[in-house]
Order: sequence, then C-alpha cells, then structure tokens
Amino acid sequence: MTERINRKFYEAILNFEKDEDSRQYYYETLYSKTGRILPDGKEEIVKNVILRVYGILFCEDLDLAPGAEAGFDEVEATADRLYIGEVGFDPEHWYRMRYHFAVIDEDNFERFAALVIADLKAGELHEAMKEDGDMLIVGALDPLSMSENERKNQHIYTVNLPEEGGIV
Repeated sequence: MTERINRKFYEAILNFEKDEDSRQYYYETLYSKTGRILPDGKEEIVKNVILRVYGILFCEDLDLAPGAEAGFDEVEATADRLYIGEVGFDPEHWYRMRYHFAVIDEDNFERFAALVIADLKAGELHEAMKEDGDMLIVGALDPLSMSENERKNQHIYTVNLPEEGGIV
C-alpha cells in the first residue's frame, strides 16, 4: 500500500483555501480506499483512519471507545487543546489552528483533524520532533488556567505512529 499521509497531503491541507489543485489532492486522498473492511462491512477510507487516530488523542477526555472515530463535536471541543513544544506556557506554539482554522465547523473539522495527523506524520511537527524534540501536547496550554486538581492530574503520553510506508 502506498503511503497516503505524506508531505504532499500535508501541504495540500495548508494550501486548501488558496489552490484548487490542493483541494483536489486533499479530497482524492481523504476518500481513497485503504483496502481494509470496517466492522459494518463498508470499505475503510483514509478519512476513517484520520478520525480514528484523532480520536485516540482524546479518547480519555471524551470517553470515546478505543478505535472510535472523532466526529464534529469531539474535534470542535478539543481543537484548542493542542500545543506544540514543551509543557508550559508559550503562546507562539499554539497548534496551527490559530493560523489556518479560525473556527472549527461542520465544513472543516475533518480537514483540521487531517492537518493534525498529517503534521504528526509528515509536517513541521514531525520535523521538529526529530530535530528539536518538540512534541504535540494535548491539554491546557497554560497551567495557570488549570485548576489545582487538573494540574495534579495532568499526564503526558507518547503516541507512536507507524513509520514511513504505513497509512498513518
């Protein structure tokens, strides 16, 4: 199987609003079949994988079952909880939503989830993780805005994604 979530897919998401070719590549990739059959008998597409991996990032916070796909409500509720760098306050490193997604809505939540996963797999975050040790942090950006209980219960998890050649 050829890798679908790659640098070209990542750039297509970033250039989605500016370029018709980027939109076309994004949709072709998003709706391409993976060759796997889902439990409901339908053929899996890349979109299913992206929403499932996004759901993994937040499954504990959202009470999603393991392997469940994130939907609009889950993506919208968690989009402002992604942070690049190290634990602590650094407003320069809010996730790319600040620059590419002013609002998460029914029309773009899948694209936002795809940006997160593509960035982890082939984008700037992937490069930063390799070169600088930066990471994607899920949770409150500013510990000062958290309650004492939230700070005490904060956890950092490592999420490993397949290497080159995998679907995600």
